[in-house]
Formats: sequence, C-alpha cells, structure tokens
Amino acid sequence: MTTIETSTEALLTRPKRADARRNYDKVLAAAREAFAEGGESTSLEEIARRAGVGIGTLYRHFPSRQALLEALYVDEVEEVCRSAAELEGADPWEALNAWFDRLIGYIATKRALLHELLNYLDQEAPLFKVCRASLFAAGEPLLKRAQDAGVVREDVEFSEVMQMLMGILKIPAEDPAQTKRLLRIALDGLRYNAGG
Repeated sequence: MTTIETSTEALLTRPKRADARRNYDKVLAAAREAFAEGGESTSLEEIARRAGVGIGTLYRHFPSRQALLEALYVDEVEEVCRSAAELEGADPWEALNAWFDRLIGYIATKRALLHELLNYLDQEAPLFKVCRASLFAAGEPLLKRAQDAGVVREDVEFSEVMQMLMGILKIPAEDPAQTKRLLRIALDGLRYNAGG
C-alpha cells in the first residue's frame, strides 16, 4: 500500500469481508454514475437501486449521505493517484500529459460532489487536506521527471500548474471542447523551449 493510499485510507472504513467489499464497491460505482448524471438531486434510494442492493445495505456501509459523499470523493482521488504509479515507465512528457488528462476528468466530474461536500465541510477540513496532499504526492514526481528529462520548463512548480488547471476549469463554457482546448494550450505551454 502506498503512502497516498494509507493517508486517504485513514479517512475511510472499508469492509474486510469479500461480499461486503463487493457491495461497498457496487454502491460507490453506482453513486459515481448517479452523481455524474443527477448531481445533488440524486437520492440515496436511487443509488441503492442502481447498485442492486437494499437501502439498508447502503446505510450499513454509509450511515449518512455525507459519509457516502466523502467515501466517493476519497475513492476518486485514490484512483487518480494510482494512475500516476501506472505511468512510471512511460515517456516523461506522455506520462505527465496522461496524468493531467486523468486529473482533468476527475476535476470535471467531482464538481457536484465538491459543491455538496462544502455544505458539510469547510475547505480546510482534513478530508480536503489529505486529498490535496495525495494529489501533490502523485503528480509532483511526474512533473519533476519531465523537468529532469528536459521536456518541461524548469521554472514551473506543481502548485502553479494546479492553479492554472483549476482556473481554466472554472471558466464558464457552453462547449466542453472549448475548455479542453484551453487546457491543452496551457499544458503545451509547459514544454521546454530552448529558444525561449
């Protein structure tokens, strides 16, 4: 288990038995899908129905809506962090871009989750601090590896790249392709240019 998983795992209590773990995972998968489609209006009953479990099973794993939202948020962060480890042997520029693509997808889908979580928690809550630290621990080495390979500007810090991505994702756009194009332009701006 990585440090990232250990730090986020401390925020969750996952079942140990295989059948309980399957139900837990089914509820998280159904919640991810339902929140992506319905946002904050998604009911727990709808999530249980999609998961193919009873509402009692859902509540056994997640005693409140907040508990489910927090578990889903942490699960999403863990998945993004794991994807960084999977890119370890890839070309440094390609690995960095692939991870940022995964991160961008995660950020785009977590908006409804984050908005609802902020009804329960403030931005400096341990959940957010641990998840931010986990994302930095996963992404910083990819940036450093690309910088060491001479394919990314050396004067850029990971925190600056994150601010840039978050800023672009906050720009209202009717067409998601426009946002994706802006993100691509910004990320291409990280490339090392010997003449510049």
